Amino acid sequence: MRTFAVTSGKGGVGKTNLSANLGIALAEAGQRVVLFDGDLGLANLDVVLGTRAPQNLQAVVAGEKRLADILTPGPGGIRFIAGGSGVQELVNLTGNHLEQFLAELNELQNSTDCLIFDTGAGVDHAVMTFVLAADEVLLITTPDPASITDAYATIKLVFANKPNALIKVILNMVADEAHAHSVFACLNSICRQFLHKNLHNGGYVRNDPAVVQAIRKREPFYLCLNGRGAAGDVARIAADILGEEWEPEPIGFFDRLRLAFAGGHRKTA
Repeated sequence: MRTFAVTSGKGGVGKTNLSANLGIALAEAGQRVVLFDGDLGLANLDVVLGTRAPQNLQAVVAGEKRLADILTPGPGGIRFIAGGSGVQELVNLTGNHLEQFLAELNELQNSTDCLIFDTGAGVDHAVMTFVLAADEVLLITTPDPASITDAYATIKLVFANKPNALIKVILNMVADEAHAHSVFACLNSICRQFLHKNLHNGGYVRNDPAVVQAIRKREPFYLCLNGRGAAGDVARIAADILGEEWEPEPIGFFDRLRLAFAGGHRKTA
């Protein structure tokens, strides 16, 4: 099972929307996808998917449901786990409660190829828990200077806590491919100069008015646009992910997640 943490330095960059639509694109390509809503402040993955979740993580944390019980079928063949207020309590789990959750999450491996954590924006404990545990970090940013500044702050903190982190930058709401490459080159140059680290170009999604229309209708734009515009961009991102050679890290995901939950040694901004 390959794990991704989709995150951003600031809100309003389209992170949850890209998480949802990338998940659908990966499912269309034959992957068994589970989306995990790990956004503490704005747990609205179900809204973006246009699918109501009868239960969320709160029921799991309270011991009323197992994780498998709250897996909800979503559009395009994906499944998702709604977060709600359960995210904050989840990242504070310890002892037997934590081990029970990890055991239930581990059971997903038999039926899941890609597990995508849609984290909150910023660098709080909940966000960093999922970011540090995941195999790959998909950092969403726009060309806006404030978004780029916050993205760099996130990158700096991730590398401080996990020097070998694989960070892919996905540019959202860009004019075109040339615009995306220009912004990425600038951000990567800053990281090389001050952090001595290289970022990976994860692709781009153009500024497409049809995306706004899909959001208003609470429909994933990937399913509305039939491969046109922004949907084609997301399809290319998914194809690039699946076309890469990927090897699991030496330390397994669930051991990394256990360490990330502990978080006591974590460096801060």
